[in-house]
Amino acid sequence: MVTFTILYYNYIKMKNTILSVVKYSYYLSIIILIILYLFPGSLIGYFLYGSLGLQPQIISNPFGTSINHLIFFSFITILAKIISHRFKNFYADVRFILFLSIFLELSHLLIPNRAFEFYDLFGNILGVLLIIFLFKFFKW
Repeated sequence: MVTFTILYYNYIKMKNTILSVVKYSYYLSIIILIILYLFPGSLIGYFLYGSLGLQPQIISNPFGTSINHLIFFSFITILAKIISHRFKNFYADVRFILFLSIFLELSHLLIPNRAFEFYDLFGNILGVLLIIFLFKFFKW
């Protein structure tokens, strides 16, 4: 009986540790996203190419860098869905991520050296909605 209690305690402790790592990864990803979006120029382009004007393409595609937006917003939405089951927090809500994806892309209309693109906005929204659909589909 003591062994079972110790194993159960270790299981709960490990589960909470993994959930904490996911939670902090989510918050760090949101902070990085906001910094990258609101900086007047491309920070990633500066670190990779030495130029604030160059946008990197992680995966080349006919739509430019929109696939990068889809991948990152899908990643953030997955993290948010995982932690929202345990912690009821507005910042882990999918509606917050959807609002943030639209707001950050529209902010490019005001930020110098940044350009608003419908493909990027579409990639942001599609990344969020795709994960919502997949979670609902597999939950069903």
